[in-house]
Amino acid sequence: MTNHVPNEARVIPLRPQGASPPAPAVKEPLWRDLVGDVLRSERLAQERTLKDVADEARISMPYLSEVERGRKEASSEVLAAAAHALGLSLGDLLSRTQGELTRVTSRYTGSGGSRRGAASPSSYDGMCLVA
Repeated sequence: MTNHVPNEARVIPLRPQGASPPAPAVKEPLWRDLVGDVLRSERLAQERTLKDVADEARISMPYLSEVERGRKEASSEVLAAAAHALGLSLGDLLSRTQGELTRVTSRYTGSGGSRRGAASPSSYDGMCLVA
């Protein structure tokens, strides 16, 4: 008989032995979450109810609630209506949202400025198999 090696799965490491796994990648916030946060904070700052703002914007209260919670990707028309109901222009809303995005992401990058032109480090360390 021949020397028979039992069938065993081979494990091929993706990183050298003893190397520590990379830190988990921090997910950047979604635009819809930030827009919702800005809408909600402005509404609360004005001490207005969801119903009041939804009625003035002529959108349903459940839909506005979903937008504020980041559950819906609102169209520019809906965002403009909600912004106008709060006394803001669409530009004001988007500018405040961009400021919030800059503030939040600066915590992750360790810088307060723009990273335009800088190469972003890849957070991927592994292999993807597609059938």
